Amino acid sequence: MQSSMDVETVSSQTQNEPGPLPPKPLFEPLKAHEMSDGRVQFRKVNVPPHRYSPLKKVWMDIYAPIFEQMKIDIRMNLKARRVELKTRADTPDISNLQKCADFVHAFMLGFDVIDAIALLRLDELYVESFEIKDVKTLRGEHLSRAIGRLSGKGGKTKFAIENATKTRIVIADTKIHILGSFANIKIARDSLCSLILGSPAGKVYSKLRAVTARLAERF
Repeated sequence: MQSSMDVETVSSQTQNEPGPLPPKPLFEPLKAHEMSDGRVQFRKVNVPPHRYSPLKKVWMDIYAPIFEQMKIDIRMNLKARRVELKTRADTPDISNLQKCADFVHAFMLGFDVIDAIALLRLDELYVESFEIKDVKTLRGEHLSRAIGRLSGKGGKTKFAIENATKTRIVIADTKIHILGSFANIKIARDSLCSLILGSPAGKVYSKLRAVTARLAERF
């Protein structure tokens, strides 16, 4: 009786022993259209009336990098007055669609194609927008003077802030758009806010010099 019980325990032990594991499966990376279950994704960017003529002039400069390098289809819908983008079967990365939409949107805000195209090349860049009234409520002559302080004589102040912070700034009436990386946008925005609040340009320049010197040491 004891020998039969021993046999049973031995057989149960052999069953519990793990066998050799199956080989690890090797899957090819998914293509962009497979990630979205084969669905075509769209983005639409409205064209404001004052950017319609500039868009016509530089259409091929916008079309070429989007269609050839980012592998995204692009067309101008003349009836709806908007630029339409969609993914293709050979789009290498699904995020290219959003990058292209950001690039076109940056051009519509007033940035040059040469500057806006950096949004396609670098991941850490983005556009931040704010209005003068977000910083301080100004009306009439006070508002005009604030806009004048932001630009400076012949755009001197704006260019100085752009070059010191490695950003690009568009001042469109009371709206301000800044294109750059997070840290650089913060420095540029602080300088612009100081000017709106009434700081003289000389004071802003000296503060900028100190901040940019600190940034240069850090990196």
